[in-house]
Amino acid sequence: MANRIPEIDVEKCTGCGECVETCPPQATAMVDHKAVIVRQEDCTYCTDCEAVCPSGAIQCYYEIVMQEQ
Repeated sequence: MANRIPEIDVEKCTGCGECVETCPPQATAMVDHKAVIVRQEDCTYCTDCEAVCPSGAIQCYYEIVMQEQ
């Protein structure tokens, strides 16, 4: 999972900060009024940031599927 982090399109980012407030491990921050993943090693790929982004600037390209047992 180390290389699997959400991608943030800074052109779409409005700088609302919702993702920063929602990030459980606080891996995101605002830099020059745009969201940035500043601590990649702390990102748990929970996808909360993608879910709260009103402008659709954050994409999580991997889907985690749990297999039923």
